[in-house]
Amino acid sequence: MVSQVIEILSHEEIRRTLTRLASQIVEQAGEISQLVLLGIRTRGVPLAQLLATQIEMLEQVQVAVGALDITFYRDDLDRIKIRTPAKTEIPFDLTGKIVVLVDDVIYKGRTVRAALNAVTEYGRPEAIRLAVLVDRGHRQLPIHPDFVGKMLPTASDEQVKVYLQDVDGRDAVELIKLT
Repeated sequence: MVSQVIEILSHEEIRRTLTRLASQIVEQAGEISQLVLLGIRTRGVPLAQLLATQIEMLEQVQVAVGALDITFYRDDLDRIKIRTPAKTEIPFDLTGKIVVLVDDVIYKGRTVRAALNAVTEYGRPEAIRLAVLVDRGHRQLPIHPDFVGKMLPTASDEQVKVYLQDVDGRDAVELIKLT
């Protein structure tokens, strides 16, 4: 099987998209001192850190960033390959906070459902929002992101791959079409 790779977002387009998302998050957050970003492992974590940096540049306020591993909250553990859970790092109480979950791609919504379950272990936030770099559609659950970098309608047999400098050594979003 041969695949066709199409670049959807370049390094520069990702940077501009994150600037826009940071502005939208600040605008909707209200009291920015209550805002925290939780990146969903793996690529949601560096995205959350990049958003926090951008928010600091815009508002001169540091936003707390945490990392959330959802492995044990997934509903498909029997179907995915065995993996070692990464560490959840939330060094602050979420009670009363405005939590923005950050992930690279939303597809069926199951990762976000698992993340919502995981968040409740760390307090009772005032509100939980969702920011994604790419929304590719095909939801199986009634979950909709509040902040979307790029809407990318896809076929179910296509893949969206996000590459980030901190994880992959480059920044890009690619659509992979199997032909």
